[in-house]
Amino acid sequence: MSFEEKTMKTEKIYDGKILKLRIDTVELPDKKYSKREIVEHPGAVGIVPITENNEVVLVKQYRKAVEKVLYEIPAGKLEIGEEPLNCAVRELKEETGIIADKMEFISEFYTTPGFCDEKIYLFIAQGLEEGKANPDNDEYIDVVKLKINEVLSMINDGVILDSKTIIGILMAKRVLEGEK
Repeated sequence: MSFEEKTMKTEKIYDGKILKLRIDTVELPDKKYSKREIVEHPGAVGIVPITENNEVVLVKQYRKAVEKVLYEIPAGKLEIGEEPLNCAVRELKEETGIIADKMEFISEFYTTPGFCDEKIYLFIAQGLEEGKANPDNDEYIDVVKLKINEVLSMINDGVILDSKTIIGILMAKRVLEGEK
């Protein structure tokens, strides 16, 4: 059985700074029709910086969409034509001031494929050299360092709720333990 939905018509609804919104009319496998609201996103990176002392560098920032301060791995949106590795290097430096001697790709995933095409590329950063952060003008960020076991407890206790952070930490733990 084919699960593919054939796009019959696309209506552009919104074209913003971070995302676009469209409505697709699709033909379903049973030849019926339906509408799909699709958020288009250029993609992003997430970085799990690990210090020599096995600490994870996280950022704390207020997220308006959920009206909460969240703990997150450093992350950011891909610019047009930008390679994920270059974006990871740039975002880590901007948000934390850190330059990594080693930046290794560990995974990629779709954030919410039910309505959005955003893909996040995850990296683990090691051999860290601290410097001065330079966040965007509208970013207010606190940088924190926590032992990886403390971060895992925060995930288990529901303190860390950000999906890219949870996936990034779990994938980085596997890398650090020698799994791939």
